[in-house]
Amino acid sequence: MFFETDRNLRAALADPHARANLLQAGALLVAAVGLFAVASLPEIGALAIVLAILIAVGIVTLARRVPPRLVMRLIGARAHEAGTFGEVDALVAELSHRAALSRPPTLYVVPSIMLSAFSVGSLDRSGIAVTEGLLRRLTMREIAAVLAHEISHVCMGDLLVLDIADLVTRFAQVLYYLGLGLAGLNVFRLLTGEELVSWLTVVLFVLAPALLNLLQLGLARTREFTADRAAALLTGDPLGLASAVSRLEASPGSVLDDLVPPVPARRVPLPSLLRYPPPAAQRIARLQALNIPPMPPLDVAEGPRISLVGVGPIEMRPRYRWPGIWL
Repeated sequence: MFFETDRNLRAALADPHARANLLQAGALLVAAVGLFAVASLPEIGALAIVLAILIAVGIVTLARRVPPRLVMRLIGARAHEAGTFGEVDALVAELSHRAALSRPPTLYVVPSIMLSAFSVGSLDRSGIAVTEGLLRRLTMREIAAVLAHEISHVCMGDLLVLDIADLVTRFAQVLYYLGLGLAGLNVFRLLTGEELVSWLTVVLFVLAPALLNLLQLGLARTREFTADRAAALLTGDPLGLASAVSRLEASPGSVLDDLVPPVPARRVPLPSLLRYPPPAAQRIARLQALNIPPMPPLDVAEGPRISLVGVGPIEMRPRYRWPGIWL
């Protein structure tokens, strides 16, 4: 079992780690609904505060209750049929066993040529999304390390704050388009001489994605370092994860994709900037310096690349999504 390989892992990390996740989730919620309330006050008065509270409750409820399959459907991912990727199925099962998970995460595939992976859900009901590009271009050793990293997020209770960040990002995008609509309405009212919607409301709504994304970038992302260490414990192969990190570094795209309108402009499946990893050089240096207890080797057979027959080139075509093409 995973935690038997490092008995102090939970004891050393659980309390501060859980506190950090709780504080970050709270900061994101307060910022999102606070921005909404401040922007809406000039138009709807005290009702803005009531709506802000209801929105916060709704975000937390959705983050806790929405099944992974619905989240995956929103980004175009689909669960693969059992046995389609036999090598990866075996790795997920073995890593879940080592992590003492009661139920292995469901694997979803995103039709994208980029290299990306993330996890959603809860401890008992989780899903891992990987892109076709990752399955095609990484070695099985590197794929095992990436899966171990995502399973570590599941074990450590990171998914709630990450799911809240994803929902806050979507909420900010709704505010952005609402702001654009109100700006258009103001232009029309200027022509007709009617009373304008407060420009403060318009500007704050339009800036909501950039402001909330900047907050996410400012929050500490030490959970990624912790998940890296946990993944190395799961696989017994920190250098395998270091190799994967070096290849993933170029794939997430620019942070500006999430800060500059139009939104969402990101081509790479990354639901929120709280999931944006620390610099690869820092992660690799920490992994290379790890001194971990020995683990039984994973049964990783490199062989030929994974066959994606039936999920292949047709699904890998560029996807036309507003406001542009996702690769």
